[in-house]
Amino acid sequence: DRFGIVEDLMTTVHSITATQKTVDGPSMKDRRGGRAASFNIIPSSTGAAKAVGKVLPDLNGKLTGMSFRVPTVDVSVVDLTVRLEKSASYDDIKAAIKEESEGKLKGILGYIEEDVVSTDFVGDSRSSIFDAKAGIA
Repeated sequence: DRFGIVEDLMTTVHSITATQKTVDGPSMKDRRGGRAASFNIIPSSTGAAKAVGKVLPDLNGKLTGMSFRVPTVDVSVVDLTVRLEKSASYDDIKAAIKEESEGKLKGILGYIEEDVVSTDFVGDSRSSIFDAKAGIA
């Protein structure tokens, strides 16, 4: 709300799911979906952009994205590139996210500045965690 979103591109990186193949085999969806999940990075479509548009109607039609399935057992990542309506530095964006994570979104949105990797988030109950060191502006 603070900066306004003109458009965005999200790339989601997902861990293996129960519906993926353990070895190469046929797939009803597409050829890539039939490849072994435990040792491939598999490009795929994502419904995340469409889902965000349903939850936040002001963003409907402004989001697009794709996903990759990777050979990890838990935790996903979203790389988000956004064109804003209002000018903002990366420090401005971090401050806004940190404020929300400590306010009305506490327990839902996290904010961290530590050097972490995916397994550090296993078991975390928050829906999303902003990694301040992983971003660029």
